[in-house]
Amino acid sequence: MKNIGSCSRKTLDRKAETVICCFSLFSLQSGTLERAIAAFRSVSGDEGVSLGEAVREQHGRDESVHKCRPPDVVVFPRCVEEVSALAKICHQYQLPIIPFGTGTGLEGGVGALKGGVCFSLRNMDEVLDLHQEDFDVTVEPGVTRKALNSYLRGTGLWFPIDPGADASLCGMAATSASGTNAVRYGTMRENVLNLEVVLADGSVFHTAGRGRRPRKTSAGYNLTNLFVGSEGTLGILTKATLRLYGIPESMVSAVCSFPSVQAAVDSTVQILQTGVPIARIEFLDDVMIGACNRFNSLSYPVTPTLFLEFHGSSKSLEEQVSITEEITRENGGGDFAWAEDEEMRARLWKARHDAWYAAQALRPGCKAYSTDVCVPLSCLPQIIVETKEDLMRNHLTGPIAGHVGDGNFHCIMVLDPDDPDEVQRVHEFTERLARRALAMDGTCTGEHGVGLGKRTLLREELGPQAMEVMQRLKATLDPKNLMNPGKVL
Repeated sequence: MKNIGSCSRKTLDRKAETVICCFSLFSLQSGTLERAIAAFRSVSGDEGVSLGEAVREQHGRDESVHKCRPPDVVVFPRCVEEVSALAKICHQYQLPIIPFGTGTGLEGGVGALKGGVCFSLRNMDEVLDLHQEDFDVTVEPGVTRKALNSYLRGTGLWFPIDPGADASLCGMAATSASGTNAVRYGTMRENVLNLEVVLADGSVFHTAGRGRRPRKTSAGYNLTNLFVGSEGTLGILTKATLRLYGIPESMVSAVCSFPSVQAAVDSTVQILQTGVPIARIEFLDDVMIGACNRFNSLSYPVTPTLFLEFHGSSKSLEEQVSITEEITRENGGGDFAWAEDEEMRARLWKARHDAWYAAQALRPGCKAYSTDVCVPLSCLPQIIVETKEDLMRNHLTGPIAGHVGDGNFHCIMVLDPDDPDEVQRVHEFTERLARRALAMDGTCTGEHGVGLGKRTLLREELGPQAMEVMQRLKATLDPKNLMNPGKVL
């Protein structure tokens, strides 16, 4: 367990209450931020508070194309007691609170639209509790997925949720991330057992009860999943208790090319229908595989392609591979190109994870913007074919890569941000893509979240009644609308 030393809850609560009491005599209409900053420094010290322009800009943007909106100040709490004390000060002075993990989001979720205070959680980076025999672990918000798996090395356990970026685990919970392994291991929604949350008023609670970590429960409302996917609009996630898995005895990966998008996606659906417990099944269209070839010095056929991975015992892998090969051959797929040793598998999946950079390299000097949707499996062939036709018809560069095993795919749009006509065409395309998915009973975002970019689409997807319920929940937990205002709702 981490020794938090000076981060005593009672001490910090007293500090925050003293500062708030002293400053409450002043008019909040004049110098509010200056007084709040002095209060922040009394909690976190000078080194825990930054007003620097470069630091603020770094914390006002993510990997999306949304404009940088820097906060007024960035604070760097070291423990949950500091987060609570700082939040109480923000609540007193009605300053917006924007949680920040690693900044790898794709929908503008960290921009400070109304100014305020960014809570950068990078200093809270401890793995707190590992229970190997129970297959669970508790982490602070600054722990990334790669850091956790490095910590677990030698235990025989791993955390398989892999969105590509080395995102923070609490950030992944906040956006309900998933990625390439979701078809077998699920998304963050299925793998978070408990969360410690600091609410807008600084109070701290545990969504499943303090210290609780059962594999399942039917006790009360599912508060844990209320906060998974909340994107910082309901509270700050300061601890997450996560499911772990045993590392499979064997892993093998393969690449298979197809004559058409239809053939590749039909193979995906049929593999899943036969019950093959495939770990990853990723689709890259011809444009994307060509970009990956150039970027990573590969030589795969430039046709629609599936990247596959199988986990299990040696005997079970033989059966999985045999069934999958038969299905792909029946759909016109080529021979499997195998990657069996760890180094080759890492190279193969690096190529898939580098798809963003490979796409961007298609047009040097341009920017990439990734949008995603998710539809029922039976609709995948139709939506991907229609999407490629839409891209070609509108002369847009948008290679497709997707976690097709769960009906989710991405268009990585590469555009010149200084060309207003192209920007407008990309915007109109992404709106059509999302509405195409909604018309097929799908969702406007499979894993990127709503953030700034998909608020209108969320209303169309959920309808007025569901949106009203969400707004009531928000008003109950955050009546002053301080938590990441302007996002999601």
